[in-house]
Amino acid sequence: MNNSDRKNRRKFLKVCGTYAAAFATWHPTHAQSATTRQYAERVQLMRNKTPIGAEDFQPGQTYIFNYPYVTTPCMIFNVGNRISHQITLTTESGEDYVWPGGAGPDHSIVCYSAICAHRMTYPAKAVSFLNYRHSKVVYFDENQNRQEKEKIIYCCSERSVYDAQNGGKVLGGPAPQPIATILLEYDENENCFYALGALGGTLFEKFLDEFEFRLQLDFRIANVRESTVNQVNLFTLEEYSEVVVHC
Repeated sequence: MNNSDRKNRRKFLKVCGTYAAAFATWHPTHAQSATTRQYAERVQLMRNKTPIGAEDFQPGQTYIFNYPYVTTPCMIFNVGNRISHQITLTTESGEDYVWPGGAGPDHSIVCYSAICAHRMTYPAKAVSFLNYRHSKVVYFDENQNRQEKEKIIYCCSERSVYDAQNGGKVLGGPAPQPIATILLEYDENENCFYALGALGGTLFEKFLDEFEFRLQLDFRIANVRESTVNQVNLFTLEEYSEVVVHC
């Protein structure tokens, strides 16, 4: 084996080790159902062409990026406290999966698909009815009882409410399942983040079918199913959508 082969082999083993370490952080003791886990490109999260670090996620600030397709929005934010527990959730079709908790040095950064599980409301270029609410807000639970809670994801379109600290589980409104999770890897040596895939009841294909023409216009792209690769830029929610509706 020559020196070039040895270097390539070491590089390959390093990449394999990185993937193994990342997935070890969210794999439960039993296997996830294949239909609740969607593998995708390992993509580095950037902000203004610079790798975004843990210190850049100020508690309460919502960032939007497009993954695993260039037209499917995701939201990432720092809830401001450690989330090291796992929680078992169930999709609309009755399949269980295990949410891995927070990422980053303090396990406080979480990431979700920004597609509501009810009618697929999402942050569009013109307006966003879906947002993370860091401060305490009023909502109505599944029994129509008035509740107050902080750190939730609120869809103002149909009043679906999700618990950001517990895997996006439904707290109220008509959503039939938790909002899907985007899996993260944090490289503590480089202080940077990668998106690895999705977990839960993902709606990407249904979303792309439903909004294909609108997405083509918004993104000025013909193939709305083009995969996000290598790096992706993060925008604040206010940068991404011209109007952010709070209810």
